[in-house]
Amino acid sequence: MEQAKIKELKNIAAHIKLGALEAVHSAMSGHPGGSLSIADILAYLYFAEMNVDPQNPDWEDRDRFVLSKGHTAPGLYAVLAEKGYFPKEDLKTFRQIDSYLQGHPDMKSVPGVDMTTGSLGLGISAACGMALAAKIKNKDYRVYAILGDGELAEGQVWESAMFAAHYKLDNLCAFIDFNGLQIDGKITEVMNSTPIDEKYKAFNWNVIVIDGHDLNQIETAVNNAKVTKGKPTMIVCKTVKGNGVSFMENQVHWHGTAPNKEQYEQAVAEITASIGG
Repeated sequence: MEQAKIKELKNIAAHIKLGALEAVHSAMSGHPGGSLSIADILAYLYFAEMNVDPQNPDWEDRDRFVLSKGHTAPGLYAVLAEKGYFPKEDLKTFRQIDSYLQGHPDMKSVPGVDMTTGSLGLGISAACGMALAAKIKNKDYRVYAILGDGELAEGQVWESAMFAAHYKLDNLCAFIDFNGLQIDGKITEVMNSTPIDEKYKAFNWNVIVIDGHDLNQIETAVNNAKVTKGKPTMIVCKTVKGNGVSFMENQVHWHGTAPNKEQYEQAVAEITASIGG
């Protein structure tokens, strides 16, 4: 990928982080850590890869995206606002009683949300259904999904892994946000799902392990998924929870805690400083 494109996407990822933090801080509630760790993936998908149209969010032939770890809705809302699905100003209404931007994505009220999620395991299962539907209808659209590593404790996730491999859903490309932390602590201590890559290989998936903050690696993995035939792809992304904010990085406390005024201002300053001209 050209340096100019990397710089552009990194700046977009920074704006996604700023939008997610604004939403959580405005609500004084939400999940910042995992929203920040997926910002680079979201930036790449929405601004370099997926065939979507913000002016026609229900376009039948669009690529689909499912945020299976629905609690990181601030990240999804931020990239949708950045893409033009709805005004950025609306991020400030996150989790307010009359807002359409609730704590988990709702496909009935939020333009650009392809699947309502929140109950972990539900999203990747729905993504499998979307991919199978494309096969049945002879449609060319692709389906992308992001799972959390803590989400892998859900049995439904492994049912979907078996399903996707059985139906040879090579139009499905999923990402695991492997930041190593979930709400109760380290995933290896709460419910150890490692080695993640070997388990998905055993389910007959095409598995790629990358640095989830390296845009070149993200691009290479997605391109690999597109040329892989006969099996779905799982991209295991090694990421940093709270990425881009020094006091949030690798701290489980920031899984579901909103920053106060001083913390929010520091976080905004740090991310803003990373934006290149």
